[in-house]
Amino acid sequence: MTKTININPPVRKFLTADFQLSTWESVKPLFDNLVERTLNNAEDLRKFFTDRSELESYLSENFAWRYIKMTCDTGDKEIKAHFDQFVTEIQPHLAEYDDVLNKKTLESPFLDELTETGFDITIRGMKKSTEIFRNENIALFTEIQNLSSQYQATVGAMTVELDGQTKTLQQAGVFLENTDRALRESVYRKIQERRFQDHEKMDEVFNKLTALRHQIALNAGFENYRDYSFAALKRFDYTPADCFNFHEAVAETIVPILNNVATERKNALQVSELRPWDKSVDAQGRAALHPFNGGEDLLNKTIECFTQLDPFLGECLSIMKEMGRLDLESRVGKAPGGYNYPLEETGFPFIFMNASSLMRDVITMLHEGGHAVHSIVTKDLMLNTFRNFPSEVAELASMSMELISMDFWNVYFDNEDELKRAKIQHLEDILSTLPWVATVDKFQHWIYENPTHSVEERTTAWVSIYEKFADSVTDWSGLENYKSWMWHRQLHIFELPFYYIEYGIAQLGAIGVWKNYKENPQKGLEGYLNALKLGYTKPMKEIYAAANIPFDFSKEHIASLMNFVQAELVILKK
Repeated sequence: MTKTININPPVRKFLTADFQLSTWESVKPLFDNLVERTLNNAEDLRKFFTDRSELESYLSENFAWRYIKMTCDTGDKEIKAHFDQFVTEIQPHLAEYDDVLNKKTLESPFLDELTETGFDITIRGMKKSTEIFRNENIALFTEIQNLSSQYQATVGAMTVELDGQTKTLQQAGVFLENTDRALRESVYRKIQERRFQDHEKMDEVFNKLTALRHQIALNAGFENYRDYSFAALKRFDYTPADCFNFHEAVAETIVPILNNVATERKNALQVSELRPWDKSVDAQGRAALHPFNGGEDLLNKTIECFTQLDPFLGECLSIMKEMGRLDLESRVGKAPGGYNYPLEETGFPFIFMNASSLMRDVITMLHEGGHAVHSIVTKDLMLNTFRNFPSEVAELASMSMELISMDFWNVYFDNEDELKRAKIQHLEDILSTLPWVATVDKFQHWIYENPTHSVEERTTAWVSIYEKFADSVTDWSGLENYKSWMWHRQLHIFELPFYYIEYGIAQLGAIGVWKNYKENPQKGLEGYLNALKLGYTKPMKEIYAAANIPFDFSKEHIASLMNFVQAELVILKK
């Protein structure tokens, strides 16, 4: 393949070519250079921005590799120590200098002379950061990072025994698509019992996290951590009230659809009660879809899928493959979940996931592949702040890719019926994704609006909120403990508080992108890429507008999108 993407990292202009971070003292002179620098005109200020961006990009990638290696092997003590060194010895200093450099920037009389697209967005974010920064919070953030590592290690060590073999929970989850109902129930109970075994440990970690986060909010002058988070996440385009409207719209428009889907599933399975272990198996009793055989096959098929959608997209993943920037298969000791981690200096990201041969792994690969494309098309933007887009934009990139690639899923399936099944399964999953997003988001609002709550109160609140957005058909009799602590599996609640409503907002946007693509593939793909290429140089609503979609999560808009999805499902089911 002839490469059209520049794979060479940018030439360093501020750091020396051989600079390597070892201790804080090794990098401190570079920060001091920025702090002490005299800015006599707009060009000095512009160079100050680009030098700071180069330094921060290097440090971001340095931290990224430490995190990536730790999540790939949570049991390696040397790797963990290397990660902890950054968190405890380097990161606290970065927070202090970040505030100092922001204030220096905002005091410059030449800010108005920086007219390149994106500077206004960066400066707006800096102002918000300086408003909420408190020196006393630095140590608290370090404690939070260490607690997050404890959560990862606890979950990463969870395994079950199946047929004499040790399986990660992700690997065991494959059996929940087996047509043998007794086997599904047995595996489901083993998985949930293993999670429940550590529920007190997880609650203890979370209690410490919520206390620390509440103190951070109080230190910064906020009433609660929710309000602090909205400021810290720089949510300029919507408010908590908009989130509440989203919750209600989902409850009113989508939960009735979930009940219909669950009833159809119960009838198709011909069971007297629909149980949680009946939710993933094919309702017609067909064997689970196995669209690939191992991580290498998954990657090669996804490269082909992307190439058929657009050769440039396939090239993005091919380059990442050549660079060794993927770790796809599940194994013992590997952290849970999946992510695309931007590597800000070299420009090409790293994809991490826990594939176990299911269709949901294909979706994860497509999702993270969308993030990867986003990283690559923005890697040459002038500043790192232009490349650090808000999650509502980042998730638009990934969720749209799941949908606009559907026309080329034949690379995963030789059989037309299996291809249709895969598409139906994904669209029905989307219908359940939005209520789950509303559940997680509403739960987090409750947690931080009630910071002194007990474990018992939290459990009661979780069950109440879960039931508001879940179907009322599934029978949970005798499984109440599993239901009550189900939220422990959602790593965002532990590690990335309030990072979840973005999935809902972006999912609505992604359906809009897909609708545009169905109507005009060339124009739809062009709009999608135009939005991605903006990075974070425009307000969020303008980025959505570049993709020719509204930034809207009202009841009316959600209902119109759900009608579109249901119409597509009707066509597939014919």
